[in-house]
Amino acid sequence: MNTKKIASSLKLLALCFLTGLLCGVIGTLFSKGVSLVTDIRHNNSWLIYFLPIAGVLSVLIYKLLNVNNMGTNQVIESADGKTVLSYKLAPAVFFASLLSHLCGASVGREGAALQLGGSSAILLSKPFKVTEREEKILIYCGMAGLFSAVFGTPLAATVFALEVVSIGHIKYKAIIPTIFSSFVSYFTAVLLGAPSESFIISEVPQLKWSVIFKVLLLSLFTICIATIFCLALKYFEKILEKLLKNDYLRIAIGGTVIILLTILLKTNEYNGTGMDIIERIFAENEFVLYAFALKILFTCISVASGYKGGEIVPTLFIGATFGAFAGTFLGLPVAFSAALCMILMFCDVTNCPLASVFLAVELFSGKGIGYISVAVIISFFFSGKISLYRAQRTDGHKALI
Repeated sequence: MNTKKIASSLKLLALCFLTGLLCGVIGTLFSKGVSLVTDIRHNNSWLIYFLPIAGVLSVLIYKLLNVNNMGTNQVIESADGKTVLSYKLAPAVFFASLLSHLCGASVGREGAALQLGGSSAILLSKPFKVTEREEKILIYCGMAGLFSAVFGTPLAATVFALEVVSIGHIKYKAIIPTIFSSFVSYFTAVLLGAPSESFIISEVPQLKWSVIFKVLLLSLFTICIATIFCLALKYFEKILEKLLKNDYLRIAIGGTVIILLTILLKTNEYNGTGMDIIERIFAENEFVLYAFALKILFTCISVASGYKGGEIVPTLFIGATFGAFAGTFLGLPVAFSAALCMILMFCDVTNCPLASVFLAVELFSGKGIGYISVAVIISFFFSGKISLYRAQRTDGHKALI
């Protein structure tokens, strides 16, 4: 290796370190911000009535910063070299997501995390004369770094960023920079006191053919739920964009519908991320039979209307509540079946099997990983081309043969 290549590699690693550091700080601020506004909303239930105004403000923020057509799909495309990402997306999605959580839209954090990470990497690359190849790698680093800081899962974050762009293709030249940034971001977030997610599976069934059969049934059932969720989301987006062409009107009406549904159901359990509901399942084995269906409805309306935040945490909510419901009828432990379906839903809607396994290891400390790994493989190959991200490339790599 000549001197020029050594200098280029050292420069890239330095930029990866800075990207991880920046993502750790931003991720911590974002996580604490979401937790803060969620607590405020829980203590002030009347804030739900301001959801349409919050939506209008978020649309205004995006238009003022000229990023109204940018989202997670554009981040994925920028990592693939198909579009140019703006660093202005970072402040837009940061504040718009906080507004969504403050007033009770059913959104998550991962979409915002990927967008924050990708646009932060672009911002960092501005002062340095980076090549196109280096910029793509930094976008991978940013995506992994923010995901790692927000969820506290550095390995899953790394593999997810590398897998999500194109099914069956991993950019090997980006592995070392991405995992480096992911861990730098993770430790930065830990030092700054960012919360991380973890759950306890109290009981894992013994390895038996009968249990394996039930796990396979859960895999197939979860594919159906994931398909319904993705198709419903696309259908809601298509219909709302057709009927309500004005962005301000669309998000205001969507917010009003969420308010009416919340009043009708007399509960705010389907507003926000719903992480407290997931935690209750693992801690107390407590769940509502139809919770997964209502969360699908709330999330489709919120996201299709234009509220920012993402769909992955609602996806985990849907998986956990459906798993608890279906597992009970199959005679499986509630926490085990909830954990299994959480991971399967994540795999089905993202098409990221390796990231799903790593996520299970980091969220559940490796408990039940044997069952989960087998179920993920089955789920990945039989879930077809459903995906939350239209920009994700499939290239036919889900064929069994």
